[in-house]
Amino acid sequence: MSSTIESNAILNRLPKHLKQFIKPQNYEDYSAIDQAVWRYVMRKNVTFLNTVAHKSYIEGLKQTGISIDSIPNMYGMNRILKDIGWAAVAVDGFIPPNAFMEFQAYNVLVIASDIRQLEHMEYTPAPDIIHEAAGHAPIIANPEYAEYLRRFGEIGCKAISSAKDYELYEAVRHLSIIKEAPNSSKEAITNAESKVEVLQENMGAPSEMALIRNLHWWTVEYGLIGTLDNPKIYGAGLLSSIGESSWCMTSAVKKLPYDIKATYKDFDITKPQPQLYVTPDFAHLSLVLEEFANTMALRKGGLSGVNKLINSNTLGSVELSTGIQISGVFTNVIEDQGNPIYIQTTGATALAYREKELVGHGTKSHSKGFGSPIGKLKGINIAIEDMSPRDLRAYAIYEGEVTTLEFEGGIKVSGEIVTGKRNLKGKIILVSFKNCTVTYKNSVLFKPEWGIYDMAVGKDIVSAFSRPADLNSFNLITHVPSSKTIHVKKSEEQLQLETLYQQVRDYREGTNRTISRTKVLEQLIEKHPNDWLLPVELYELAFKGHETELCKNILFHLENIKQDRPEVGHLIDDGLAIIKQNAVIS
Repeated sequence: MSSTIESNAILNRLPKHLKQFIKPQNYEDYSAIDQAVWRYVMRKNVTFLNTVAHKSYIEGLKQTGISIDSIPNMYGMNRILKDIGWAAVAVDGFIPPNAFMEFQAYNVLVIASDIRQLEHMEYTPAPDIIHEAAGHAPIIANPEYAEYLRRFGEIGCKAISSAKDYELYEAVRHLSIIKEAPNSSKEAITNAESKVEVLQENMGAPSEMALIRNLHWWTVEYGLIGTLDNPKIYGAGLLSSIGESSWCMTSAVKKLPYDIKATYKDFDITKPQPQLYVTPDFAHLSLVLEEFANTMALRKGGLSGVNKLINSNTLGSVELSTGIQISGVFTNVIEDQGNPIYIQTTGATALAYREKELVGHGTKSHSKGFGSPIGKLKGINIAIEDMSPRDLRAYAIYEGEVTTLEFEGGIKVSGEIVTGKRNLKGKIILVSFKNCTVTYKNSVLFKPEWGIYDMAVGKDIVSAFSRPADLNSFNLITHVPSSKTIHVKKSEEQLQLETLYQQVRDYREGTNRTISRTKVLEQLIEKHPNDWLLPVELYELAFKGHETELCKNILFHLENIKQDRPEVGHLIDDGLAIIKQNAVIS
């Protein structure tokens, strides 16, 4: 397991460019302290969430094979998740938003396999296995929600980003990493937080990706469901945060009805949320998602869609009314009366139809870019794509003809027609010329010496979206994270403490009953006086065994810790309350 990734039918469907983000979970790297953190959070959450979470959460914990006592082996989880049509993979922290959403489109949960430090038990800005496995996985057992998540990924992965989006992603990723790194200085964290704040305040007009990420945040991560007066939790960020899951149910957090306006409500990942949105049911989530999708370039196309791609400065695609798709980095558009009349890419470009690359029109054929007119011919009511073979012959759009095509808006294409390509409906989608010149007013857009000119045919741009139409047209195996999760070498003191945690875990699980828990407590008091979680675990064993004297000694030690570290007092009290509550229930 440490060096290999178990696959299955769902994971086998993933394209290669997504597999580059997957890493082994390395289950043996989890320490006994990590296991204790998982166990505490899960016991506290399940105890509390029984009353405030959507009913699908508790049911989903059982269905997805998530244990309260042990960190889940996600590739073991897959054997259970496959029954509901999903799978899980491990990644290193945050991955790019488009990739994250595309995983969802393939019914795959992306799980950051690291776990938060004991010091950040209540909340961490870094994605971790508590958030991902215990937060996201149980709710997908609900079929309506699972379909929403899949559909969200399908639409979201085609949302167009801005250059600033990626800069913000990198800044947030860096902040999440150093906040979880044990040796990060306060100054480094403050600087990272300041950078995120500055970027957030200077993003300019929000991109499609920024807007759809808002929807994702206020639903998948921080969503409430039910009525404004009696909401239940379903968002993974709340389900996995033992601090916010209780605070969000108070009157201090404003509850708003969930609708399309949530698209424009930004969030701050470093702070608790001052307001949350309540959806009446899971089906309503899909209605709002479709409402937003109708505003995207994916469905609207047009001049605004091309301009979004140009502003993104990254690989994207447009689809014309004939179905031909042009994929590349768009750098220019000529417009006339609010309509695009010529589009231009720079660098490697590929042409496709229905997400399949056209033979002979990959990036090798169009390595230096691609340009094409859009629209109808001047003075002719019928568009080229709607012309019958007889019409094409009449207008000299025919093999071997030397012709000049003048488009509405002023683009002129002059040359000898070599051949053409048609779509499945018989419409002409591409015309190739030799000895061709393309002009617009006094500008030359294509010269004969540049070779064959391929003109895409389409009267309108019907769609514009992020990523290539055919994923195989480009080398997408290029992801190199700017920063990786920091794993520092453990001190001798830390290793000794982990050994004590392991002894208590072994005792509880029955693998070693010879451990002296009194001796463990003595070593804790002497060498690790500030650790509070292991004494709580020791108390649980002593309480169950009716060991009055040991219970008394542990509680005395815990009181000393509460005086020295008042910030963990409520965690200690909650841990003790869970122990007593479970004893009453059993």
